[in-house]
Amino acid sequence: MRFLAAVLCATALTASAAHAASPEPVAGSGGMVVSAQHLASEVGAEVLRKGGNAVDAAVAVGYALAVVYPQAGNIGGGGFMTLRLADGRTTFLDFREKAPMAATATMFQDKAGKLVPGASTDSWRAVAVPGTVLGLETARIRYGSLPRATLMAPAIKLAREGFVLGQGDVGVIALESPGLSRDPAARAIFLPGGKVPAKGQRLVQADLAATLTTISAQGPDAFYKGPIGAAIAGAARAGGGVLTPADFARYRVRELKPVECDYRGYHVISAPPPSSGGVAICEALNILQGYDLAAMGFHSAAEVHVLTEALRRVFVDRNNKLGDPDFVANPVAQLTDPAYAATLRAGIDPERATPSATLGPPQPAQEGHNTTHFDVLDAKGNAVSVTYTLNDWFGAHRVAGRTGILVNNEMDDFTSLVGAPNMFGLIQGANNAIAPGKTPLSSMSPTILTKNNKPALIIGSPGGSRIITITLEAILNMVDHGMDVQAAIDAPRLHHQWLPDVIYAEPYALSADTRRLLEQRGYKIIDDDPWGIAEGIVTGAPTLKPSPRDAQGRALSLGLPLPPGADMFGGHDVRDGAGAAVAVR
Repeated sequence: MRFLAAVLCATALTASAAHAASPEPVAGSGGMVVSAQHLASEVGAEVLRKGGNAVDAAVAVGYALAVVYPQAGNIGGGGFMTLRLADGRTTFLDFREKAPMAATATMFQDKAGKLVPGASTDSWRAVAVPGTVLGLETARIRYGSLPRATLMAPAIKLAREGFVLGQGDVGVIALESPGLSRDPAARAIFLPGGKVPAKGQRLVQADLAATLTTISAQGPDAFYKGPIGAAIAGAARAGGGVLTPADFARYRVRELKPVECDYRGYHVISAPPPSSGGVAICEALNILQGYDLAAMGFHSAAEVHVLTEALRRVFVDRNNKLGDPDFVANPVAQLTDPAYAATLRAGIDPERATPSATLGPPQPAQEGHNTTHFDVLDAKGNAVSVTYTLNDWFGAHRVAGRTGILVNNEMDDFTSLVGAPNMFGLIQGANNAIAPGKTPLSSMSPTILTKNNKPALIIGSPGGSRIITITLEAILNMVDHGMDVQAAIDAPRLHHQWLPDVIYAEPYALSADTRRLLEQRGYKIIDDDPWGIAEGIVTGAPTLKPSPRDAQGRALSLGLPLPPGADMFGGHDVRDGAGAAVAVR
C-alpha cells in the first residue's frame, strides 16, 4: 500500500515483525469501537456511553470517518455491513456502489478494444452511484435505536469546526496531492493556497458540514431524490461522466443472508456476493481444516505451502465464478461445501507448488486497496463489522461542486476488459463485466465469529484483493496459533491471489531459511511494503484460547493482570498510527 510505505516508521515495522512486540489490546466491558481514525472511534464510543447500541455507534462512526478520514471514509462511496445481533439473528447490508444506467461493458475501451489508461480510475466516468448514505440510514432504521440527528451531529461538528491534522493525515494528502490538485474543488479543501497542509493545522470542511446538515434534517431523500444527488450528477455530466439524477433515485440497499461456515469450533459469519470475501474465506478455511496448522507453526514452510495452495484455488473461483447476484448465479453452496474443499485439498501436492497456469481460465482480477474498516460491539452483544470504500485513496480525486463530497472511482472494480488487471492486479472474468445498475465484485470481508452462540471475534480490513488474506490470516493467527487480537492483526502478512503466480511478503514475514525452503518447492516470493489496516474485537479474553490466570485467579495478558471485569478487547493495526480501539468501561 503506497500510503503505508510513505508514512510507516521503522519502529512500527519492527513491532509488526513479531507478535510479542505488539502493544496490549485495549480492554473494556461496556462496549468497544475500533476504527482507522481515533476521533471517529471516540464518536462511536460516546454513542455507546449515551445508550445507543452497536448499530447506532456504527452509523455515527461511518459519518465521522467521512470527515476525519476523507481518503477512504465516505458518503460518496459504498460498502458492506455484517451484523450479528444480541438475539442471535445475523444479516448483511449491501450498500455498495452501482453502475449508472448509461454504463456499458466497453465504456473504458477505445475503438480498437484496448483499455484507455486512467479512464476507469481518473475520470468522472469512473464514478458509480454511491450507497453509503442509504446504507447507514437503512441500518439505523432497521436495527438502531437513536435519531438520525443525534448520530450525525458529531460528524457535522467535526466538519464545521474542523479537526487537527496528524502526520498520517498530512502524509496521505501529500501523497495524493498530484491528483487532488487537478480538481479545483478538491484543491480548495485539501490543498489550501495550493500547498499541502502542515501537521497541526485544522482542516475545516464547511461545504461538507452543510451537506451533512441537509441529510440530517431531510434524510436520504435529500441525497437520492434531492439537491445533493443532482449536484453530484451535474458535476459528473459536466466532467464527461454518465451519472444522472435518475441513477440516484433508483438506488436501493440490499439486505442479504450472510455466508456462514464453521472452523475448528467457531461459526464464521461473513459477506455474501456481491462480495467475494465470505465465500473465499469459508472456502479457504474448509481446505485448511484438513491440516494441523498449529503443529506446523506460524509461517513455517509447511504452513505457507498449504496456505498458498488453498489461496491459489480460492482465487481461481473468486475471479471466475462470482459476481452481482442480480446478474450472476453464484454457486455459493458448492464453493462453501466442505466436500468441495476436500476435492481441492486432494489436488494439492504435499511438497511442490502448483503452477497457477494449470488452474482455471487464464484470467486474473483487479481491485483498489484504499478502503477502511471499523468494528463495534456493545454491552448487550450486538456486533457490527463494516467495510466501506471510495476505491482509491480519495476516490477519483474529485469533489462534486459545493457538496464537499469526494466521489468514488468504483467502476474500476468491474472487469473493464477480460484478462486485463485492475488497479489491484486482479484479473477477472465476464461475470464481473460492466452492466447498467450492476454492483462490482468486491473483496471486502466484514466478518464475525461466534462460539457457543456468542460473539467471539469481529474482524476486517481494507486492502483490495488482499482483504481476503488479511482477514483469513487474522483468524488463523488467533484460532490456530493462539495470538491475542492485537498480535494477530500486527503479525507480518503473506498474500497470493492465483495470478500473478507469486507470494507477496511483508517485511519479516518469512525467515531466510523458510524462504529458501519455499523457493526449493517452486515458489516465487516478492518482498512488498506493509499493507492493510485491520481492526478487530475479541470477547472473553484477549485471545480465543483460555486466558492464563495469576495466583489470585485474575485473567492475564502477556503476564499482566487485566482490568477487573474486562470482557472485550480491541486491536487497531500497528501499521497505521491514526486509528484507535476505544473502550467503554
